[in-house]
Amino acid sequence: MHIQAVIKGIQYDPFSGKTLNEYGIEDLEEAFQTDASFLLRFSDRTQLAVSYWVSPKRTRSYPFARVYDTYGFQGKKITVIPVYKDEGFDGDRDFLQWDTVSLMSLLGVYVILGFYVHAEKSPDYAHKITHQRFDMDFIREQLKNVLAYRSDALHWNLAQTENLADIGRRACEAYRSISEKTGVRMHSFESVERRISVFLSGRDSFISFSRRLAQKAQDRESRTSQPKENLQGKKAKITIRNYLGGAYYFTCDEVEVLDNRLLLIEGKHSRDGHLPSLSDIKDGLLKMILYTNLEEVYLEGLQYVPQPVLKLTTGQPLRHTPQTAQTLNDLLREAQANGFWVMLNETLLTER
Repeated sequence: MHIQAVIKGIQYDPFSGKTLNEYGIEDLEEAFQTDASFLLRFSDRTQLAVSYWVSPKRTRSYPFARVYDTYGFQGKKITVIPVYKDEGFDGDRDFLQWDTVSLMSLLGVYVILGFYVHAEKSPDYAHKITHQRFDMDFIREQLKNVLAYRSDALHWNLAQTENLADIGRRACEAYRSISEKTGVRMHSFESVERRISVFLSGRDSFISFSRRLAQKAQDRESRTSQPKENLQGKKAKITIRNYLGGAYYFTCDEVEVLDNRLLLIEGKHSRDGHLPSLSDIKDGLLKMILYTNLEEVYLEGLQYVPQPVLKLTTGQPLRHTPQTAQTLNDLLREAQANGFWVMLNETLLTER
């Protein structure tokens, strides 16, 4: 099944974000080492809400949860994403995709494209690095530029993509240096150069290249069952388009037709816990931000009213603790304010 939908704008009130710690710009490195999302204060007392991605791939280290935690901030929201990350020949390597940037533009989040310059050799693998750190001087300068920027996130992010090739080269050179210092073999630098050549070809080439990869990933995911899912219905591909020219390729974990409604179910599972982790739940909530703003939703040529559902499944009975009660209470408030449903195993917790 393949769902087609349109999104024209975002309206959403979050209730489940964490309280963000505040740091001064002079303590930026400490902030990155301590918190995945935080408030950054400048000398004139102005603030930015900042998050960062460990990897440009959205399935690693819950980057959506990090962005979600900044979403309630009323000022500018920034997320730092590495152009590419190489963990060494024994680890993973991931590259930035266009639709990640486009999605952040849709959410009104300013993207700073960063690169790693420091790392240590892994004690467990001969050719793997760990504890990678961004070039903080570069990040600090970009944050100041965002603070002074007077246009919206879309225009900032488009301008950032014009610098992809330059930042990619700086990342490549940094990894060469890290490899020499640590003695760790990295993945092929020739393939990195080929990717940089895509960046050099212009935004249209980058968009086309990224979307081919995203569609392939969507096809793979729609045919597989993940260990963090415990669902009974059918998966479906969902392609969301917007007026910015963005196309977002997701997989809906479970789809069900209920009269004229199309239930779009995002599943989060915990095998051993009594609730999925907060990071898992927030990852699902970012999908709710998208799904609650969908229009013109079609499946197999028929139009439906979308009904987003966040479905939490567990391998253990629910334990009624203060923390569990607070999590569920925040979820229900958020669901009622934004028009999605929450299910716990097979029980609907929100009113229809």
